[in-house]
Amino acid sequence: MSNFDHLSIHIPKSHYPRVVIVGGGFGGLKLSRMLVKEKFQVVLMDRNNYHVFQPLLYQVATAGLEADAIAGPMRKLIKEYDNFFFRMLRVLKVDVESKKVSTKVGDISYDYLILANGAKTNFFGNDQIMKNAFPLKQLSHALDLRSHLLQNFEKAVLSNERAYVESLLNVVVVGGGPTGVEVAGALAELKGHVLPKDYPELNFRQMNIYLIEGTDRLLNGMSQNSGDKAHYYLDGLMVNVITGKFVQSYENNVVKLNDDTEIHTQTLIWAAGVMGSIIDGIPKELVEKSRILVNEFNQVNGFENFYAIGDVACMKSEKFPKGHPMVAPVAIQQAEHLVKNLKLQMQGKEMLGFDYTNKGSMATIGRNRAVVDLPGDIKFTGLFAWAVWMFVHLMSIVGFKNKFIIFINWLWNYFTYDRGNRLIVRFFNPTLKDYEENQSDLYTDNDE
Repeated sequence: MSNFDHLSIHIPKSHYPRVVIVGGGFGGLKLSRMLVKEKFQVVLMDRNNYHVFQPLLYQVATAGLEADAIAGPMRKLIKEYDNFFFRMLRVLKVDVESKKVSTKVGDISYDYLILANGAKTNFFGNDQIMKNAFPLKQLSHALDLRSHLLQNFEKAVLSNERAYVESLLNVVVVGGGPTGVEVAGALAELKGHVLPKDYPELNFRQMNIYLIEGTDRLLNGMSQNSGDKAHYYLDGLMVNVITGKFVQSYENNVVKLNDDTEIHTQTLIWAAGVMGSIIDGIPKELVEKSRILVNEFNQVNGFENFYAIGDVACMKSEKFPKGHPMVAPVAIQQAEHLVKNLKLQMQGKEMLGFDYTNKGSMATIGRNRAVVDLPGDIKFTGLFAWAVWMFVHLMSIVGFKNKFIIFINWLWNYFTYDRGNRLIVRFFNPTLKDYEENQSDLYTDNDE
């Protein structure tokens, strides 16, 4: 039993209706920042006290950016409103009948509940891979992966056993979507420009980077042209791209594919898919493929004051028979639209159906290499696409300070081919006694 079971969540009473938002991602943050300007009491709940810009997690993982450059404290991002309350809590259960949300420290009642808790890594039921692979969905994941990679290089300089060294240097990335492509490209640039200077004793021709995609091409959510161009760029960076095959198992530092191909590595990065993060208490009949079924107003089917937006919501339509893509623009647009509908609902007026506007998609594959698809069948690649990718991501970062820090880091990296965030601050079952004896105070749980 928790030591806090006797406590309850303190939220001051208000004459405004209470909106409880679960999740501080793109959708939850947008909702909160808009609703606090209206006649609502807004309670935002998240297990972390910060918002993170997930598209740049891979740059933290590959030492391009420091963690605080892509994250901002919730209380700082929304700080000037008396009707806003943030609580750092993990929601355990939703009681839709009594209109309460349960946590370890107690319950909180609501007038309106909006689930915006996003997605989690989908391991497709493979518990073995889930236990041994590195996901890349949270800030802690990126920091774990960065320290793990750097520890492997430190271990490699202490050994002259070729097979062992190669297993330390080799990296397997699973998933040929934007995350997988961007991680593979960033690792290839590390291998080519940074690591040989840091570790002159190592022969990085022994290091192999593999990108494995189960379908027959990369970037399935983008055009064929963009997928082919990404493949071409990765080939130029000496990344071993394997399509049409999938990972069957990963144990004893061996990745086994479905055609019995074996790859020896101590680093498997899993970017092969996501699934909605479903909270207990949601009726099973309202969940389909780990997403909550909602109507065109983002109302959970059968409920008037219960909503879901973003990755966790499945809004079927003629245009999107399987629901909208699980990307940030959908969550942001649904948040903006839901604020309008909540105001209409409060006024007793008819709500408006949501219509997603696809503004395009893009991915970068290292310096001067990117692919961009825009509406109207507009596609471009190369240096201009890379500049567009940088501009869009820079403008999307929350906070002027973070924009400035990232811009300076990118400039420095571009002109010096250097990445200055190569610190080992998290340790994972070190095999070297020196690590265990001298750094035990820095150990952290990999499942943070």
